[in-house]
Order: sequence, then C-alpha cells, then structure tokens
Amino acid sequence: MTLVQMQPRPASAGPVHKTVAEVMDAAGPQVCDDMSVEVALSVMAAARTDRLVVCDQDGQCTGLVTRTELTVIRDSSAYTDRVRLRDLLGDHGSIASPVTTMAEAEHAMRSRLVGALPVVDGQGNALGVLALSR
Repeated sequence: MTLVQMQPRPASAGPVHKTVAEVMDAAGPQVCDDMSVEVALSVMAAARTDRLVVCDQDGQCTGLVTRTELTVIRDSSAYTDRVRLRDLLGDHGSIASPVTTMAEAEHAMRSRLVGALPVVDGQGNALGVLALSR
C-alpha cells in the first residue's frame, strides 16, 4: 500500500493548494478483502456503483477496485472462483491522506494509471474517494 504525501498545508494556501479533503466524494460501499470477484460485482450492481473501497479484517482501507477491473479479471482465462479482492490490489493499494494537495494526488494517480484513490485518516479508516475528472 502506498500513502500519497501527508504534509499539512496552511489554511491560507489558496485554491492552487486545495487538499483532497476539500474535493473527495463519499467513500461509498466498503467490502472485506476476502470477498470473491463475483460477490464484489454483485455488491456493485446492487449498490449501483462502479467502485468499492476494500478493507482488511481489521477495517483498515487497503485499496479500491472498479467494475471494469473486476470484469476484465472475471472474463480472463486464468480466472477461478478462488480469486479474492486482496489478490488483485497490487498497485491499486495506493491511498491518499486528506491533507494531500490535489496537485500531488493527481500526479500520483496519473503516474500509477489509476482513476480513483481512497482517502484515509491516520488510522487507515476510509473517509472518501478522490476520482480524476474525465
């Protein structure tokens, strides 16, 4: 898991230094990392969402998965019903702090080729999700 920059910024930093906390979306559905791909896709369909925040057994956020990623994995020839979300996170285990600046978060997301990052507090609890504008 990679934490994206955790430097506090002065309140008077202005719009150029806007923080992730100022623009993040609600975290949305959170699921355990031992969930199977099929069940995760069902949860997404029921919740009418395209992404899920993934947490470990202790409730700590470990990453985020998208419907597109899960569909590609499910449709691959190597897929089995034993694949769990924890097996898929890899670089998607990147997370952001609420005090990360937007510039830092956007750079991290573009360099890792991810469209969204979970935002977590100091204890690893999901606070929200930051998504790149398309």
